[in-house]
Amino acid sequence: MAFLYAHPVSAAVRERVEKELTAIEARHQVKVLFACESGSRGWGFASPDSDYDVRFVYVHRPEWYLRVEPQRDVIELPISDELDISGWELRKALQLLRRSNPTLFEWLDSPLVYREDAALAGQLRALAPSFFSSRKGRWHYLSMAKKNFRGYLLGDTVRLKKYLYVLRPLLAALWVDAGRGMPPMRFADLADAMVSDVALRDEINQLLAVKMAAGEAEYGARFPLIHDFIERELAEEKLPPDFKQPEGEDAQLDQLLRQAIGQTPLAEALA
Repeated sequence: MAFLYAHPVSAAVRERVEKELTAIEARHQVKVLFACESGSRGWGFASPDSDYDVRFVYVHRPEWYLRVEPQRDVIELPISDELDISGWELRKALQLLRRSNPTLFEWLDSPLVYREDAALAGQLRALAPSFFSSRKGRWHYLSMAKKNFRGYLLGDTVRLKKYLYVLRPLLAALWVDAGRGMPPMRFADLADAMVSDVALRDEINQLLAVKMAAGEAEYGARFPLIHDFIERELAEEKLPPDFKQPEGEDAQLDQLLRQAIGQTPLAEALA
């Protein structure tokens, strides 16, 4: 039995996102290189009232990188009519890639891409596996699962969406434990690979059906099989001593940054 999933983004929303990105470029004098959906719509289990979590990577004019004082390296728009839009400057994004930031890996694997420079996005996706740290990734996902479990799922009545905010990172940690490398962004792919128990799969699909039909704030009774699975998998987890050890070679990222801010087509686009 396949897991339910949906990535609902209408043509009207895509058009609106594109207009917002173009306005950001004009307002901040930047070039958006990559933009995707990052939240529950990208994971495949959005509620009808879920926000659109648009995340992007951008680059400045070359002279921006030659200033003595560090400049602001994020762009964030106020949430407006379900649009939540923010982005990272390219050097910041590459620094986070160097540090094996799981969020950036997820952006690059998003099934919903609004805009991308094909050459740069391709290079980032090609480099990502060499900078992925199983130690950091595993601890990031387990910490996220524990935090949401303790914060939202210990009562008899629980906020239903939080089950998925525990299950997804927990399954991602199990994916890493299995030696599969970077976990996929889409929840259905994680669950299909990491959940073999038929009864548990059925209950997860029941949860997905409820989540995708109900509001973000919906509460309900515990799902017993899911709850037992989470408690069992989270028991006795400890922080590995070397989880901050970096991966990959800095020179590859330096070269990509120089290429992105200095290549002729991009320089002309920013002129």
